[in-house]
This record gives sequence, C-alpha cells and structure tokens, in this order.
Amino acid sequence: MSAERIYIYKRYERFWHWSQALLIIGMMITGFEVHGSYALIGFQKAVQLHTLAAWTLLTLWAFTIFWQFTTGEWRQYLPSLKNVLAMVNYYVIGIFRDAPHPFRKTVVQKHNPLQRLAYLALLAFISPLIWISGLFYLFYGNWPALGIDQYLSLEWVAIAHTAGAFMITAFFFIHVYLTTTGHTVFAHIKAMITGWEEVDEHPKKH
Repeated sequence: MSAERIYIYKRYERFWHWSQALLIIGMMITGFEVHGSYALIGFQKAVQLHTLAAWTLLTLWAFTIFWQFTTGEWRQYLPSLKNVLAMVNYYVIGIFRDAPHPFRKTVVQKHNPLQRLAYLALLAFISPLIWISGLFYLFYGNWPALGIDQYLSLEWVAIAHTAGAFMITAFFFIHVYLTTTGHTVFAHIKAMITGWEEVDEHPKKH
C-alpha cells in the first residue's frame, strides 16, 4: 500500500508539545517527591522546581491558547462520537490482528474521535482539578485573608491534587504507549519531531 507524506504538525505545535512534555515529566518527578513517595533531590528543592515548572507551564498554556484561537487549531479538539466504537474496536482487537486503521489523519483532522474525547477529559476535568487544587495549595497562607479558610481543608485540597497527579500520570503513560501504534514503533514520534506524517493514500475499509 502506497503512503503519502503530509505536513500536519506546525512548528509552534511541536515546540508546545515537547516543552509541555518535559515540564509535565519534571512536575511528576518533583511532585511525587513532595508527596513523600521517594527522596531524590530533597524536599525543599523539589518544591521550588515543582512550583517553577508549574508557572512555566501556565505561561506556555497562555501562549498556546492564544495560538490555538488565532490559527483556528482549537477546532481540532472538538469532540465527536462518530466512529468512536470503531476506534475502540481497533485498539482492543484490530491492532492485534493487523487490521487497517479506521481513521486517516489530515491537516484539518489530526486527532481521531477517541483522542478528541481523551483530550476533552484532560482539558475539562483533569487539568482544572490539578491547577485549582495546586493554586489553593500554593497560596494556603492567604486563605484567611481571602476568607476561604472556613470552607476549605488543606487535607482535601492535597487529596484532590494527588488524585489529579495520578490521573495525569496515567494519561501520560497511555499517551506514550499509543505513540507506538503507528505503522512503525517510532512513526508518530518522528512525525511530532519533523511535522511530517505518512498516511495511506488509499486506505482499506475497516
């Protein structure tokens, strides 16, 4: 089957992806040390690096949101239930039977329906849980001045932040695994480095 090379991932998109990945990895490593899961660089240093990475990531997101809306790329993340079952069937059964992929990437459709739903869950639930709880945690000393100390418990804020951390960690490892499901193990990773994706010119029907 012949393949066609198309330029899918723009330069800023690739910069954002890899910068975000490095920052999230750094936050996972330092965050779980702050949580007490292990000792690597020391509690105080871990807190400082975790906080620095968090503010850097928030700044990156601010630029990315601006880029998404000025370029129209935000449409790539609009959820769709069309062909979701076909994607589930492919990842559960079809991929192990060397079945053809039911989704063909294009410049205007970079993410399959299952990916769009996953990103929606990330943006609508996991990210707000992490960021809101993290900011409450960071500004704990200001709770009395803000008049919210009588409504919030530091313990529950910590539990919420930890739950979000486990969710984003699970999302990260699932995401890494799915990058290996292209026509070669590193095809998707290569595409996110170069911007060029190889897609079937005439895909078979699933």
